[in-house]
Amino acid sequence: MSRKVIVTAERSGLRQNIMIGPHQLGADEPIVSGGADAGPDPYELLLAALGACTGITVRMYAERKKWPLEGVQIQLAHSKIHGEDCADCETQARTLDRIDRNISFTGNLSTDQLQRLREIADRCPVHCTLTSRVQIHTLVV
Repeated sequence: MSRKVIVTAERSGLRQNIMIGPHQLGADEPIVSGGADAGPDPYELLLAALGACTGITVRMYAERKKWPLEGVQIQLAHSKIHGEDCADCETQARTLDRIDRNISFTGNLSTDQLQRLREIADRCPVHCTLTSRVQIHTLVV
């Protein structure tokens, strides 16, 4: 069961205080967007979640298979692309979100093992959530 995430806005500015169980972190917008750059922006936190989940998932798989995976590095970037660039657009939006994820594996891994780890990366739970239809129910309390 996941822990409750509580996000509290500061009295002024865009900084957000995030509490997840005993962990505390912050989020903000860059200065060019009106923030103070006091923490990662929400999209950077989303990329961090995807990257962390990817790393955990491939590590667990490699350990279960007893493969010689020594390290994993995941570089991520988020961008907006024009809807016309997408032949399979399912939305009416003019832009689509795009995440580029580059994964580097270190260790004495075969070509087949590297390919399988790439496939496993696409099965991490956060990746599956981001590529599925997500329902967000909002209630003002």
